[in-house]
Amino acid sequence: MAIATPVRHRRPYSGSHLITRLVGPLTIGALVTAFALLWLLVRPTGDPGQFVGQLIGAEGVLLLSVGLVLISTLRWVEQFFDGVDKAAVWHRRVALAGTTLIGVHIATTGNPNATQLGPTLGTIGISGLAALTVWAIAPRWRFITPRPLRGPVERLMQTGPVRIVGRWVGSYGLWRGFHRLTGVFLAFGFVHGLMDATLFGSSLLRWSYVVVGGVGLGFYLFRELLARRVARTHDYAVSSVAPIDDSAFEIWLRPLGQRFAFRPGQFALVNLEARDGWHRHPFTIASGPGEREVRVTVRAVGDFTSSIGDVVAPGMPAVISSPQGHFDYKRGTEHQVWVAGGIGVAPMLSWLRSAAPGELPHRVDFFFSARGPAPLADEVAHLAGHHEELLLRLVDTERQPRLTSAQILETVGVEANRLSAFLCGPELMVSALQRDLVRAGVRAANVHREFYNLR
Repeated sequence: MAIATPVRHRRPYSGSHLITRLVGPLTIGALVTAFALLWLLVRPTGDPGQFVGQLIGAEGVLLLSVGLVLISTLRWVEQFFDGVDKAAVWHRRVALAGTTLIGVHIATTGNPNATQLGPTLGTIGISGLAALTVWAIAPRWRFITPRPLRGPVERLMQTGPVRIVGRWVGSYGLWRGFHRLTGVFLAFGFVHGLMDATLFGSSLLRWSYVVVGGVGLGFYLFRELLARRVARTHDYAVSSVAPIDDSAFEIWLRPLGQRFAFRPGQFALVNLEARDGWHRHPFTIASGPGEREVRVTVRAVGDFTSSIGDVVAPGMPAVISSPQGHFDYKRGTEHQVWVAGGIGVAPMLSWLRSAAPGELPHRVDFFFSARGPAPLADEVAHLAGHHEELLLRLVDTERQPRLTSAQILETVGVEANRLSAFLCGPELMVSALQRDLVRAGVRAANVHREFYNLR
């Protein structure tokens, strides 16, 4: 009697819901609106200009406090933003908006009876916050420069003095150290408000302000003083460092104790010792969860990563903590598009190294774009060959036009509203494809990207 071979039932792929990305942003909007309504309802009598100016300042403190909550590293916070990378994007947005509001408050509001210390504290606070804002925006000058001005600005950026300043501004370690003072600068502004605000004849306004500022500073103290003590970390050591191409490396890390658990497509914060000291960076994981060693791919774009091949060697210790991100093809539909740009192929490598034959959706069109030979292309092609439902297409932008949403949709030949897209690569490329795919009819909830630059 023949024994029937068990049938493997593949999970259905139904796509994502936009609400998972909107809970956090809508909550921020509700808080800002409710805070303004509270001030309007209990508005004291007096100078309307003073009231508006101080309301603007209080809203600025609220937004900056929200920004501190968003980078608290608490899982229950980032889940409302669809991942810590998206929470970091919103942190940047609310911090910029909050700093702008406080700047407007200082420029438009005066107190003839100010305390001797209050204005000084306010000046220190806004100066530090403004410096942090400029520092965060500066590396993204290509995004904020109007297209007609990009040529002249590009030439200016190539001049000697600007390149020297650029190396200083581009230092991730230096920026990260200064960025940790965000809560200190907010504290200066917060105390300034307590000392000099003229509307605090209302106990309700005073206590609402205390709660708003106090919550943000409380989360800041948790992050700086306690988060590292309660975080789960795993000890590893570098087993190999190998170049992928002229500007990328892969690092293999072997466990020294309990292995690090993660989901395919996630990234992790890695504390890595090098010849010039310890460095802490987010790295995308290219290996599968079932593999003994953890493999990360590194593009040489910053102060540490650009010299990683010279300063990191086998045997050096590493500490891995906090697997992050919700970049997971299992959240997609039955017909998916994967787009990787250069070393952005890392999460797709993790997916392919983890998925057994027959586990992927019914069809995956995988576009792998690079300028010249694609990094790790042979390995990607080998892994892709194990999945009949996956079609790999290499795009060499030295010989072919850059990949566009129109080209993608024409190639896959499926209605846009039935697709889900997973994009990872250079920010300019990913942002353009995300925008154009949504305009072409792909549901916004089904366009996924990884913001692996947390700065």
